Amino acid sequence: HVGHFTVNANITLSRQSFGITHYKQYPPNISKIYSYFECRRKKGSQFNEVVFFGLQYLLKKYLTGPVVTEEKIQEAKLFYQMHFKQVVFDEEGWRKVLEKHDGRLPIRIKAVAEGRIIPRGNVLFTVENTDPNFYWLTNYIETMLVQMWYPITVATISREFKKILAKHLKATTGSLEGLDLKLHDFGYRGVSSQESAALGGAAHLVNFCSTDTVAGLLMAQRYYGCPMAGFSIPAAEHRCILF
Repeated sequence: HVGHFTVNANITLSRQSFGITHYKQYPPNISKIYSYFECRRKKGSQFNEVVFFGLQYLLKKYLTGPVVTEEKIQEAKLFYQMHFKQVVFDEEGWRKVLEKHDGRLPIRIKAVAEGRIIPRGNVLFTVENTDPNFYWLTNYIETMLVQMWYPITVATISREFKKILAKHLKATTGSLEGLDLKLHDFGYRGVSSQESAALGGAAHLVNFCSTDTVAGLLMAQRYYGCPMAGFSIPAAEHRCILF
């Protein structure tokens, strides 16, 4: 049987395996866990600043609204029982999320504005539980949130390219006209997945508006409210000419 597979469609399954049992490992009487995300300051790092981008997409796609259902709880219960060969899944805890909060995560996330340039070693966003009974949720979503490294890295490197282009464009033409078009994104065919193309493609568009990566344009349109963030032109390739 071949079914429909959507990665991370079930929030209860969006965690590295070892973290499933952490709810049993916390000390007693905990009511609040407050975590933060940063790009660490490291001696010898190539860049001293990072461009923060991509969180809004992750929040809207995976963490907003009633993301916990009875069906998802049962799916996770069966999955982890087979995976660990023992009962380790916090079925009761997730059912309380469903019953008390209608399947919405009692989590607060605060972040710097996307697109901001932030020195390394500074907090980019924080995560905390808003209901003392669900302190274990704060770091449950860590696995998903640390995937922010990818759009942040693409946006940061893209900005560094732009600085180099600006320097030489100014030196050779005396003007920065057309700078936003000087680095074109053809990365769609070279990434690992549709979502990688969307995240990386949109991150490139923080700095430039020249792209052939449609997935990035669609992400900017659907999750950032930008009607059209990038542009291209009709063009040929070898196949067209040879035939």
